Amino acid sequence: MSAANVHNLCETTREKLKSVIGKMEAFLNEHALPQLVNDEDEETVVFYKGFLSDLRHLLVFSEMSYEKLGIALRRATFDEAFAQKALYNVYHYGVNNFFYPKNESYSEDGRYAYTGQDAIRFRKKPVRAARDIILDITKVYEELRDDLTYYENDYLTEKRMQNQV
Repeated sequence: MSAANVHNLCETTREKLKSVIGKMEAFLNEHALPQLVNDEDEETVVFYKGFLSDLRHLLVFSEMSYEKLGIALRRATFDEAFAQKALYNVYHYGVNNFFYPKNESYSEDGRYAYTGQDAIRFRKKPVRAARDIILDITKVYEELRDDLTYYENDYLTEKRMQNQV
């Protein structure tokens, strides 16, 4: 991939991360566990603890990636290797953590991806605000996944080959 393409991909990825970071921060600043849990059902409490934990981790990964991409773009001389590693980290830590959250409060069901329905399925029916934040940022993470698929396999294969030479 040419340096110009990597530079453009860094810019668009950074803008997409900026939008989801703002949405996640707003949600986490306005919602806490007591606001999400309507009843004292232990299963519901565990669900929302995991949900909030996953969202906080995703926010941190996204913020770190946003900053690294900013560093790559601000350097006087564009460091393509640094930028490619930052893009790989967006895919590996951000996109993968969105679609495969540790606490599995939701998951992607690929069977719905082509039907026009939401592909995200929640383990337990969430309150409207929790559902809305995930569905709101899903589109951006789908776009990031499509944009950065190269970094899932090809980037690592290229790095392994460079070390063997």
